[in-house]
Amino acid sequence: MNSYLDISPEVAAALAEGRPVVALESTIISHGMPWPQNYETARQVEQIIRDAGAVPATIAILDGRLKAGLSDAEIQVLAKAGQDVAKCSRRDLPYVIARRQHGATTVAATMIIADLAGIRVFATGGIGGVHRGAQQSFDISADLQELAHTSVAVICAGAKSILDLALTREYLETQGVPVLGYQTETLPAFYTRDSDETVDYRLDSDAEIADFLAAKWALGLNGGVVIANPIPAEFAMDKAAIDAAIEQALREADEQGISGKASTPFLLARVAELTGGDSLASNIQLVFNNARLAAGIAKQLARR
Repeated sequence: MNSYLDISPEVAAALAEGRPVVALESTIISHGMPWPQNYETARQVEQIIRDAGAVPATIAILDGRLKAGLSDAEIQVLAKAGQDVAKCSRRDLPYVIARRQHGATTVAATMIIADLAGIRVFATGGIGGVHRGAQQSFDISADLQELAHTSVAVICAGAKSILDLALTREYLETQGVPVLGYQTETLPAFYTRDSDETVDYRLDSDAEIADFLAAKWALGLNGGVVIANPIPAEFAMDKAAIDAAIEQALREADEQGISGKASTPFLLARVAELTGGDSLASNIQLVFNNARLAAGIAKQLARR
């Protein structure tokens, strides 16, 4: 047990008994939407995982302690504090711990803490990736490096469509990170069900995915796996509309000099404004969908 890590009693009991556990990130709580919608969404995601037969482990940092599994009161702390909570990736963890601060975890930081706790399945919205114009800016999410060496499966709706999906796929391939498509042969683009990019392998059931994960890690092939789960068709957005909103948001970010870790929250918030809130509604539904699949995979993996 890491001396900085606290595992909630519910999660600790599930892990000790070999029951399925699904990690959840906390950036979506503090930085993804306003109070009280963020709190209500976080609780709904946890309930979806419980209803599907697994135990949720929302991950964050509170008063400098790494947390795997939050109480209702702890979720409220993050939700009410909102963007005053530090957004934490790998590089930020030592500072937030040393300063005994609160931190909301990105995909990368959530993977690190899940791995420390012994949790192998993680549900999120979409992974970070290579930003558009990265040939000049070198703006590449730390999520991709974390996927290269931390052994946690990440169930997502593909990479966020504000990114350069082709370069993101190339980077993952170079790092040896498998990209699995759940019932799809193309990479979902977050708000839409497909893109011009393919996945490495299509697998059509949670049992097949669990077989893949068990084989990968039994071979000593460390590192994560991207499990791309398309947004349900009824909640997918019109590709032309979302592309237009993204292009406008990108222009505005460039004009305002917004870059680095500030770019993704700005772009997602601006896209939500430009689509009249439709993109936020889609975002919530795809997270729910990913949580259901993650619970199924975790249950299958627990049987192996």
